[in-house]
Amino acid sequence: MTHIILKKGRDESLRRFHPWVFSGAIAALEGPEPAEGDIVDVRSAGGEILGCGHWQIGSISVRILSFGTATLPENFWTLRLGAALRARKALGLAGEGCLSATLTNCYRLVHGEGDGLPGLIVDWYDGVCVMQAHSAGMFKAREVIASALHEVYGDQLKAVYDKSSGTAPFKAGLDLCDGYLFKQDGYAPQEDSFVLENGHKFSVDWENGQKTGFFLDQRENRARVERYAAGKNVLNLFCYTGGFSVYALEGGAKSVDSVDSSARAMEMTDRNIVLNGYGTSQDPAADAIHHSYCCDALDFLHEAPEDKYDLMIVDPPAFAKHRGALHNALRAYQRLNADAIRKVAPGGIVFTFSCSQAVDKQAFALAVFSAAASTGRSVRILDRLNQPTDHPVSIYHPEGEYLKGLMLYVE
Repeated sequence: MTHIILKKGRDESLRRFHPWVFSGAIAALEGPEPAEGDIVDVRSAGGEILGCGHWQIGSISVRILSFGTATLPENFWTLRLGAALRARKALGLAGEGCLSATLTNCYRLVHGEGDGLPGLIVDWYDGVCVMQAHSAGMFKAREVIASALHEVYGDQLKAVYDKSSGTAPFKAGLDLCDGYLFKQDGYAPQEDSFVLENGHKFSVDWENGQKTGFFLDQRENRARVERYAAGKNVLNLFCYTGGFSVYALEGGAKSVDSVDSSARAMEMTDRNIVLNGYGTSQDPAADAIHHSYCCDALDFLHEAPEDKYDLMIVDPPAFAKHRGALHNALRAYQRLNADAIRKVAPGGIVFTFSCSQAVDKQAFALAVFSAAASTGRSVRILDRLNQPTDHPVSIYHPEGEYLKGLMLYVE
């Protein structure tokens, strides 16, 4: 095994259980040259073993899996995945006899560093685990992870699907071909299958959709929208597969317009609207409670008449995927939110979000403040919004808190 020797004084973050070792903290490598994804151990300048983890080429050189040991403990994957499942059972999202599990059968099982497995995402969709490897080490371990998932879930597990190709920030000569790592005998995904979230039905396409197929991180915020939607004309921008739209309709919205630039996303939105018993149309003149628009969300909002919408959901994709894009991202958030605040009807509500990890809460709030000030309207913050409980943040890794949002009331 390769030993990673840190520079003197650069071991403090590991002693505080932060799971990243940056390339600038490394003094030397002892032993064979590691391949991307190999397990290496990390040592202080004095030779003390601080932990072991996956080696990766880039600014984050090691993602620590186990602190204080040079090798992974026996049955590491089963132990760590079992701990993640126990946490979801404690949240009331999993387990036989769990009341909320009869209403919600999809959740995030593994949220990277928040579950002690940096570089790994695993989402549960009613018996199917969809995993994404964000590091070469997790990708190389995918078969072992699938086996451990089977051991943890037993006969509840119908299949494990690897969806790493679209998000992998590594090459390393690896075959990044998505596919099933495990299937029960006779299992085949059904066209008409769906999952439940708070009793609402959603068709999920984990093979072709974005991320793992559904944005599970907005579950609790979608429920908030449902509570405030009664009698309102709602606009859902960047709607993806229509999660917020379904909740708004279930909350008694007068009308809902959903907008996304992806034709596939709009097709899935219409499917989910119908799945929950509502009529939908792509014709603005049609007498339907829901209308879908496949177009640029920014252009749609800019051209929308003022005062038409009483409630808006503004949930764009990440504008900043790294720190270098932060300035432009904040300007984009400011322009987008200024348009939303300017266009919403008096007494209207705007739910606005950022999923950019490089944009922290304070920076996002400042961008929205600047947007509000530019409109001259009176704006109040009613609530500050976050990711749900199955997307935990390690207290030692605050960077894991990526989703932030504001609920605004506009005079």
